[in-house]
Amino acid sequence: MGLISERRVVVTGLGAVCSLGHDIDTLWSRILAGECGIDRISHFDISAYDCQIAAEVREFDPAPAFPSPKEVRRTDHFTQFGVYAGWRALQDSGLELDKEDRDQIGCFIGSGIGGLSTTEAQHTILTEKGPGRMSPFTIPMLILNMASGMFSMYYKLRGPNVATCSACATSTHAIGEAWRTLKMGDANVIFAGGTEAAIVPMGMGGFAAMKAMSTRNNEPKRASRPFDSQRDGFVMGEGAGVLVLEELEHAKARGARIYCEIVGYGNTADANHITAPAPDGEGAARCMKMALRSAGLRPEEISYINAHGTSTPQGDVCETQAIKSVFGEHAKKLAVSSTKGATGHMLGAAGAIEMALCAKAIQNQIAPPTINYENPDPQCDLDYVPNKARPMIINAILNNSFGFGGHNATIAAKRFNG
Repeated sequence: MGLISERRVVVTGLGAVCSLGHDIDTLWSRILAGECGIDRISHFDISAYDCQIAAEVREFDPAPAFPSPKEVRRTDHFTQFGVYAGWRALQDSGLELDKEDRDQIGCFIGSGIGGLSTTEAQHTILTEKGPGRMSPFTIPMLILNMASGMFSMYYKLRGPNVATCSACATSTHAIGEAWRTLKMGDANVIFAGGTEAAIVPMGMGGFAAMKAMSTRNNEPKRASRPFDSQRDGFVMGEGAGVLVLEELEHAKARGARIYCEIVGYGNTADANHITAPAPDGEGAARCMKMALRSAGLRPEEISYINAHGTSTPQGDVCETQAIKSVFGEHAKKLAVSSTKGATGHMLGAAGAIEMALCAKAIQNQIAPPTINYENPDPQCDLDYVPNKARPMIINAILNNSFGFGGHNATIAAKRFNG
């Protein structure tokens, strides 16, 4: 591939909206403080549901990211979150779009589910009032590619545009595929990430029917407890994360601040079960090995792993087993944390929020904590950075995301050295 394969990709902007903040700096400071964004659900009657808690985005105004209030009304919450996080990432990056070739700027913002609240609302109208009363915006509002599409339209970004969909691996796949696209020379800048707004009756009822969510309703702040022996399921989160990925020479030419360098990507399938991970985390292990191989990194060069770590009984064990199989003795020296105890599980947005936190961890040389880690599990026996952020040397990291359907995705990143 010659010069194309030598193109390097760096992260120059971070955008986030979630229960802990509507910008990356607020989110980062609250993560380091060990705060939790989970509480009782406030925007619909949850009394009949087994799980009554979630990490909601509150006091959110998407208007600054949109061209008009009318455009806001014509979009589902997941699109609002995604466009807003993209706008935040644009601001953070310092990109001046009027000085850029917009044919060379792309957008890969995925979603695991898409416009679930629109689906619910329009189905109610259909059944109660008939098809003639449905909104003409029903389909554009609910299809999951619309956050990526709308962001490109509002900011006139005419480069590669893709909306990944791989359940909870969605936004990590978006970042990985954006990395590949930049490496191939098909763009100079890509906004990559994911967005989700599934804290609605159908989302909560569906996941509860699977017995996948925590029912620790009387202790919302302590309900999501990755790797803890008392964990009883994940807690839903919502929001979006978007990163600006940029070809290195393009970033240097405009004097961009560089958070870190993306150096590798793993993408595998369990081919095992619709919801359960492969035994012993075999698919996740292959994914991490692929990311290391593509990055040209040895296992012992990794300092920190942001784990998928959803707080489910089986998933956390399988990920621990996968890490141990990949890293051997070095696994005991790794810092491994899950930030889902603080943000809840943001499904298709999780990987991007967590990659943004990895970028901040590399920039600041601090590993974020796994909160609510109180009772060690003999089957989860790694260093999970319990309860307090840890200053440490972080030269290279992995970020893991695994989704229903057996989708696995891992990003490898390292400190930028010119």
